[in-house]
Amino acid sequence: MIEQRKNSSVPLAEHERLDTVNEQIRLIQKEKGFTFGTDAYLLAAYVRPQPHEHAVDLGSGTGIIPLLLLARNKIQSVTAVEIQPAFSELISRNAVINGMEGRIHPLCADVRTLRPSDIGGEVALVVSNPPYMKCTTGKRNEHDEKYIARHEVCGTVSDFCSCAGRLLKHGGRFVCVFRPDRLTELLEAMRNARLEPKRMTFVHADESSEPSSVLVEAIKGAVPSLRISPPLLLHEHADSKEKTRRLTPAAQKIYETCAFFE
Repeated sequence: MIEQRKNSSVPLAEHERLDTVNEQIRLIQKEKGFTFGTDAYLLAAYVRPQPHEHAVDLGSGTGIIPLLLLARNKIQSVTAVEIQPAFSELISRNAVINGMEGRIHPLCADVRTLRPSDIGGEVALVVSNPPYMKCTTGKRNEHDEKYIARHEVCGTVSDFCSCAGRLLKHGGRFVCVFRPDRLTELLEAMRNARLEPKRMTFVHADESSEPSSVLVEAIKGAVPSLRISPPLLLHEHADSKEKTRRLTPAAQKIYETCAFFE
């Protein structure tokens, strides 16, 4: 899904690399920062198309989710909110090299204080791949960039949901990916922000594995009614003789189309 490029006409700083992602997106990533992974791609695929709407991505990192959404014309434009200045600048560079500088608007801001007036008004869609780990759990990464991306240093799951609740108009959608072992915290945070969970999908590495992530779509101001779709299995059952694991047909289709089929 990702091809690394050593030689490129795109200027790179020390400890940066240029990757080619699905949709022929070129992505500058910081080798010491949090890099693009499966969860971000699945989140972009889980978003229902709203091609005429402006969206907001909370904790945008490299800007990969906005790039994926725009590459498939799922949205018209997006504000990419990132608290780390170096990554906010990186989002701008990634927008330029992909010809999307007019559609991606980087904003260096804190989700804990962000208001609709900071982005030009309420929006119809907010997406987020928030930090998964509490500051009191897990090993602290030696690089601050990864530590801030993985741990709730600059905002808890409640802070991210509260921000989404403030930014969304009534009936707007919040789509996020999170850890299954913290699902109760996520759902509580959503409801406290008037975001009613409406659709949920658990993601498993294979049929014998517990879920590794969960995708949730919530609607602001909706009535309670949650649909849990069949789980997504990423890989076929592994054969001991195989060196690489095969994607399931469902996962392969998602990677090819950046869309879920339910």
